[in-house]
Parts: sequence; C-alpha cells; structure tokens
Amino acid sequence: MINSTASGDPRLLGRAIKRIAYDEQAIAGRVRELGAEITAFYPDGDLLVLGLLKGSFVFLADLVRQIRRPLHVDFLVASSYGAGTISSGNVQLVYDPKTELEGKHIQLVEDIVDSGRTLQELMGVLGARRPRSIEICALLHKHIAEHLTHPVKFVGFDAPHEVLVGYGLDHAEDFRHVPYVASLE
Repeated sequence: MINSTASGDPRLLGRAIKRIAYDEQAIAGRVRELGAEITAFYPDGDLLVLGLLKGSFVFLADLVRQIRRPLHVDFLVASSYGAGTISSGNVQLVYDPKTELEGKHIQLVEDIVDSGRTLQELMGVLGARRPRSIEICALLHKHIAEHLTHPVKFVGFDAPHEVLVGYGLDHAEDFRHVPYVASLE
C-alpha cells in the first residue's frame, strides 16, 4: 500500500483525498499477476469474462489483455449503492448479459467486494443458467462480506475499510477516471 498523496491532481475535481492506497504501478503489476493466475486456472473450455458495470470496466479492460487464452467479454449492471457510500442491500439487475452462459466458464469481475450482497444475489442468478463454472475476481476485497457463500477466487488487493475511489471506483459517479485507487477524506 502506498501512503502518498495526489495534491494538485486536476482529475480530483478540487476534492481532497486522504492518500493514494494503490498507485498505477502497483495496480498494473497486480493485474499482470491476476491475468497469469486466471490463464493457468482455465486450461480449456469456453471462458466468458463477465464484468459488473460500472465499477469494473477499467480493471476488466486491463485484465482481459493479460489473460493469455481465448475468451469472450460481456457485462451486467447491478446496483445497490445509488449516490451513497454504503450499500443499501437492495440489489437491482439493471442490465442482464445477452451471452449464453450454459456450459461456459464464467469469470465474474468486480471492482470491490464490500458487503457482498450484490455478488451473493448475482451468483444465484448466474448459477441458475448452468455455466460450467463460476469464479469471482475482484480488484479489491474488504473481507467484511458476511453473506457471501461463494469465495472470491482471485483478489487484487486486500482493501482498507475506507471509502475508495479511482481506477473505476466512484463516489456519486465521480473519480472513475483516476488511474490509481485513493481514499476520500
């Protein structure tokens, strides 16, 4: 974890952050490692990398370029946060993937595992479509998910218990474009 600041970064919209939790170099290195781990984990079969929008899009784009095997990409949108910083617990599937899931390996990609409610709900929905397997890959994991019965197989970083933004993570739709992960004041 990097304890530096990004004072003066124009991408922060004039808002203060406490610190940079993971800088660009640390993220890039870990994404390369995750790509290698996922490549080794799936030696055969159809692989669908399924990203949870909007938070996973930056991580997913970098991750799929590091997976050295054929794959397909699709997305789904589930929401439980709205404009708040704490999950409401009310998960809504806003966009359902159109790709056939039956018989495929599904690598579900998430930006951060916080309460685990969204993932718990999605694992049931996706499992009912009879994929060959389903695993979860998360850039960040806070290890506070009490309801998650399916473990996160691939974790980028163990996340501090702070409000994190950047590299796809947002606060009220701000900060997704920042190339590092930072904690808000």
